[in-house]
Amino acid sequence: MPGLIEDHGLVGDLHTVALVDRDGTVDWLCLPRFDSGACFASLLGDERHGFWRIAPVGARLADRRRYRGDTLILEHEWDTPHGSVRLTDFMPPSGGAHDLVRIVEGLSGRVQMHSALQLRFDYGRSVPWVARVGDQVVGVCGPDAVSLRCNVPAYGRDLTTHAEATVSAGERLTFVLNWHPSHLPSPPPVDPYPALAETLRFWTDWASRCTYRGPYREAVLRSLLTLKALTYEPTGGIVAAPTTSLPEQLGGVRNWDYRYCWLRDAAFTLDALVRSGYVEEAHAWRNWLLRAIGGNPDDLQIMYGVAGERRLMEFDLPWLPGYERSRPVRVGNAAAQQLQIDVYGEVIDTLSRARGHGLPVDRQSWGVQTLLLNNLERRWDDPDAGIWEIRGQRRHFVHSKVLAWVAADRLIRAVEAERMPSRDVARWQGLRAMIHAEVCAKGYDAQRNTFTQSYGLPPVDAALLQIPIVGFLPPDDPRVVGTVDMVRKELTTESGLVLRYRTETDVDGLPGDEGAFLACSFWLVEALYLTGRREEAYAQFDYLLSLRNDLGLLAEEYDPRINRMVGNFPQAFSHIPLVTAALLLSEVPGPPTGRA
Repeated sequence: MPGLIEDHGLVGDLHTVALVDRDGTVDWLCLPRFDSGACFASLLGDERHGFWRIAPVGARLADRRRYRGDTLILEHEWDTPHGSVRLTDFMPPSGGAHDLVRIVEGLSGRVQMHSALQLRFDYGRSVPWVARVGDQVVGVCGPDAVSLRCNVPAYGRDLTTHAEATVSAGERLTFVLNWHPSHLPSPPPVDPYPALAETLRFWTDWASRCTYRGPYREAVLRSLLTLKALTYEPTGGIVAAPTTSLPEQLGGVRNWDYRYCWLRDAAFTLDALVRSGYVEEAHAWRNWLLRAIGGNPDDLQIMYGVAGERRLMEFDLPWLPGYERSRPVRVGNAAAQQLQIDVYGEVIDTLSRARGHGLPVDRQSWGVQTLLLNNLERRWDDPDAGIWEIRGQRRHFVHSKVLAWVAADRLIRAVEAERMPSRDVARWQGLRAMIHAEVCAKGYDAQRNTFTQSYGLPPVDAALLQIPIVGFLPPDDPRVVGTVDMVRKELTTESGLVLRYRTETDVDGLPGDEGAFLACSFWLVEALYLTGRREEAYAQFDYLLSLRNDLGLLAEEYDPRINRMVGNFPQAFSHIPLVTAALLLSEVPGPPTGRA
């Protein structure tokens, strides 16, 4: 069975990532893209569904692991009775090839190593035809071919490719796994050592561009590296997570495929990157956005494939038992067809902020934003599925309306402050005022002094913490303070983590429960800081940092009842607010202000 979710690290090549367990097992890898079928899928089942383990014979979890500096080069070290050994894993960001390189290095004594490679294409369903071709072992199944080159003898047994060798201090064993289309010959072999040097240089150079120099630099930079790893370089698309169906509740059904580009998540990712000095990524994502949403604004989707694909049909994989028996395992995501009004605000707000950080003005981009707002003008008062993508009845979610206000507000500001061209600003001003008035009238419960999740119903929602963050109301407004207090009262766990909403209200139409949502917990940090409770904000932030695994990675949620991470991993939506909260907490003390 796979290890804990938080027992994993990741390596990636800006096309896809591999997840590596503490015991040296790659138990999740989709090739050649994030959303391709997995050739190692034991994360969602067991070893029958594909894996690749390299470890000392008889050893289990590594004694130490770390990233080499500010990179995605992952190192595991074992101390055995016979000596010590290091395993280095990385994927060279070569821009076209798809290689996973694993190097074993003897540190002391003599250690017997064992490699077991079991390819299973199509998410663990298909056994490939494996044969030796020259100096490599090649596995072929349909359109996919994977080749293994190593400097130790390999042999087949029980539909698995094995290799064994004893490594002494200073000696190295090398393994290179390459994917290529099965109708083409294997590409030229990769030399592991120059590839390692180039990968080290690539990530170190990228990390050196980070402009944040505050007290949380280690946590911020690791989060930024993780967000960069979730970028599909050929198009600029940014996935929400590299996994599917890691459960929000162990044994439950809240299991979703996150290997796609949510406009919301990508916009937030872009915001964190731009504010940390990475404007090139903003330019690439804006180009991806313009291609993805091209056409009729009425056809806007809330997510797309990494190249802008629109059809993300959702279906189950019944042959996979799921992570810790959490079924179903899903591929695709039906939420792509939902109406989520907040997406308009997040996209427009992010592009506005990116211009403020140096992204050049683009006439086509501005034209698309005005079309989006004009489309939103016709739709903002419709019930929608909201930020949490409920699969129950649509509602008038307050957060959705607030972000509709943000969309209008940011374009009005662009016309007024940036002198962007528009003949519609007067109408937009009326729209902004109308939305603001309606939210304050219908979305606010005066008796309890709190905004509510949706119009006319009493439950609250952690997304309401965004109200002061986006500047809908000043942070010192009594209604804002009351809302933050109500969220803390009704949605925080004993440990101080924040739930998205109470699942027992049946708002999402799904059975079961879920863990605390880490993004919401970081939003609470910002809300506390903005409303003047700064010592509490710093304490909350430090606690959240302590929940990261030893590599600095976070899943979507954390379940304090079992003290484990749950949900897809690593999750962009958790690392993004870590960065933005750190930026806020590192500001020179002054009067609290929202993002507006």
